[in-house]
Amino acid sequence: MTITRTNPVGLHGTPGYHHVTVVSAGRTAYLAGQCPLDSTGALVGPGDVGAQVDQVVANTMAVLASIGAGPEDVVRTVIYVVSDDRSVLGGVWSRLRESPLAAAFASASTLLGVAQLGFTDQLVELDVTAALP
Repeated sequence: MTITRTNPVGLHGTPGYHHVTVVSAGRTAYLAGQCPLDSTGALVGPGDVGAQVDQVVANTMAVLASIGAGPEDVVRTVIYVVSDDRSVLGGVWSRLRESPLAAAFASASTLLGVAQLGFTDQLVELDVTAALP
């Protein structure tokens, strides 16, 4: 299996992600949205977007490892942040790009500010698709 990431000529530059991710063949894993919940189901870091990003990263790393994949196998991410403040959105992007999951965000990625997520006080959620090695 080969994963190719490209930015077509004529499109705007990106802050780390690629416009297109192509997988040659193989199996694909669609992860449930990863939330900032600990192993007991408790929300981590109410009001603390950084703590919630860190928990989402830890949960995503655990899920990927459970299927024999790593951040480099991720082909698509969608990041949901409860905020309409561009500096908050940018801060989440930066924290993700500096995390152990950073390689996942070199693929096709979308960052969205939203009004609300599923759990009370939840600020971040991450949707991931991976091509299995």
